[in-house]
Amino acid sequence: MSSIPDTSTRTRSERLFRHAAKLIPGGVNSPARAFGAVGGTPPFMKRGDGAYLYDVDGNRFIDYIGSWGPHLFGHRHPVILQAIQAALEIGTSFGAPTEAEAELAQCVIEMVPSIEMVRMVNSGTEATMSAIRVARGFTNRAGIVKFAGCYHGHVDSLLVSAGSGALTLGCPSSPGVPAGCTADTLVLPYNDCESLRTAFEKNGDRLAAVILEPVVGNMGCVVPSQEFLSELRRLCDQYGTVLIFDEVMTGFRVAAGGAQELFGIRPDMTTLGKIIGAGMPVGAYGGRADIMECVSPVGKVYQAGTLSGNPVAMAAGIAMLGLIRDQNPYPRLDAMGAKLAEGFRAAAASANIPVQINRVGSMLTAFLTSTPVVDLASATSSDTARFGRWFHGMLNRGVYLPCSQFEAMFVSAVHSDEDIAATLASAKAAFADLNG
Repeated sequence: MSSIPDTSTRTRSERLFRHAAKLIPGGVNSPARAFGAVGGTPPFMKRGDGAYLYDVDGNRFIDYIGSWGPHLFGHRHPVILQAIQAALEIGTSFGAPTEAEAELAQCVIEMVPSIEMVRMVNSGTEATMSAIRVARGFTNRAGIVKFAGCYHGHVDSLLVSAGSGALTLGCPSSPGVPAGCTADTLVLPYNDCESLRTAFEKNGDRLAAVILEPVVGNMGCVVPSQEFLSELRRLCDQYGTVLIFDEVMTGFRVAAGGAQELFGIRPDMTTLGKIIGAGMPVGAYGGRADIMECVSPVGKVYQAGTLSGNPVAMAAGIAMLGLIRDQNPYPRLDAMGAKLAEGFRAAAASANIPVQINRVGSMLTAFLTSTPVVDLASATSSDTARFGRWFHGMLNRGVYLPCSQFEAMFVSAVHSDEDIAATLASAKAAFADLNG
């Protein structure tokens, strides 16, 4: 294994983390970046290039986070950089309309058929918060359904039985959220059609919306059953409930039209983020025209954002979606994701380590459990302590994975066959270490 790099020395990162912890809660500006679930301190990154990250200690990592999904074409793609630089020559923000806003909106509408109108915002959290408000205003109802383990940003009404960092840190419901904020939130198990039918029979006439990740990424990658999604669509139609697909993670990642294209289910509303700004702070929500026309200034549902439609983010998004249209990276992404998944299975089997690999295209998770993972209960059967050891084994060999059992990893279009081979060699060694 002499060809596998040793990146275990991170002295400067450790020093920077200690300094940051005195100034920033936990030393990080998002809990997903902390190493609380796996132990140790995070490497501080200096730059990214293609499929790689470089830390302040000079270590190079094969990156399977991709800024948590949006870097479909890797770091610093020249087409995207050129678009950003051109936008910066004009200005950073105006607080007034620009042509680029409508251009990106047109791109989104053309690529996601369920979206007839779209509103730009600044983050995925803002997108989901706004979509819930619009659905409530459109239906004149208060109740919403979410699913245990799905994470939709730190919105008060949705921060209950959440995934992502909340699940990782063991507190799915946050202090500071008044009971009244979640009183109208009904939490159901993912992939459970019977619970879904029962909930609608009892509460259907008061449910404004159902929101879900159509492929979950925030309790690790969990794949929906076709029956589950189809039943959701049927029940929402029957009871006049707005079906919201949170595609902040999956939108343009698993297919050009998102998870709704893959599974053939048309939601009423969709939330987007991350990738439509190519890594810039941006999000969006959209859907049927009759629903979106409830939004101010056309309708009475108020939502605003001073920096929404920021011209730099719009330029990056236009470039990103243009690359997707021109290159169609999905067949190769799917093939590389499949190769990585099969390799992880083989590496774990060689060390007699139980593992479940859940994958949709270039999005996957290795759950260290013998139980098939279909919902929150089965996801939490994973051996998180053993995952932490495996994570550090991979990190010390130059492979940067999500620092939680309950997050998805992402393959980019610029990962090479050599990157995949090096990753699998590292995985085999790291799994073997778990028996030491």
